[in-house]
Amino acid sequence: MTEPLLITVAPTGAETAKADCPQLPTTLDELVETAVACEAAGAAMIHVHIRDDEHRPSLDGQRLKDTVVALRESTSLVVQLSTGGSVHDPLELRLKVLDAEPDSCSLTMGTTNFGDDVFSNPWPFVTELYQLTQEREVVPEFELFDLGHVAALHRLLDKFGLPYGGRVHCDLVMGVPGGMPGTADALVAAVNALPDAVTSWSATGIGRTALPVALAALAKGGNLRVGMEDTLTLAKGQPVNHNAELVERAAALATLAQRPPMSPDEARDLLNVKRDR
Repeated sequence: MTEPLLITVAPTGAETAKADCPQLPTTLDELVETAVACEAAGAAMIHVHIRDDEHRPSLDGQRLKDTVVALRESTSLVVQLSTGGSVHDPLELRLKVLDAEPDSCSLTMGTTNFGDDVFSNPWPFVTELYQLTQEREVVPEFELFDLGHVAALHRLLDKFGLPYGGRVHCDLVMGVPGGMPGTADALVAAVNALPDAVTSWSATGIGRTALPVALAALAKGGNLRVGMEDTLTLAKGQPVNHNAELVERAAALATLAQRPPMSPDEARDLLNVKRDR
């Protein structure tokens, strides 16, 4: 029997301005509506960045808590909060994201050039955040932007052991200017270098690399992250009007590959997230 596919939707991100993309979900109501539609389209997990009243990236603690509560009330999705925030957020605020008690959080395994900016993830911060996830019983998703991050994951697991829940789930973030390219060759190299402890992985192709990365990940047995955080067009000259369009496309590819999208409950089993939050 073929393995079902975990589809994660990343609906907002921290890079795109609302003024440039009015259809980007930046308010809580928009985010909840998006989550409901994306769950219906086949998503099982949501990767969340929040914005303030002016639609700017935010790590406000109360907003994060309210967002987690609202998503849990309206959907069955696994709720994953970004601890990356925006490239301008201070490290101490990024650690406080776990106070909102998500099911999962992103944990980027190293610093990377991010376009013209630097996405800072120094080793002491990575290890502190990882130990916090173990203490707070939050399942991390290790975000890997290049092969150096894969090597850092080996180092982290060797030193600090398995994450809460005992499963090791990674996401290969590909096609960021400054990270590994969004190609099948790069994906295969990264997957072949993953630690033996890894139990599942997904891949994200930024921008025009979305489809090549999705097809390569499906062929290699991985899962998919899609959404307007990463991709704003379906094809040249065809903008994304709703995140559900990207989830629907991923679900169609998954079905074609005979790996139908998994349910949120199946995703909870895959990741072994805490059930009683």
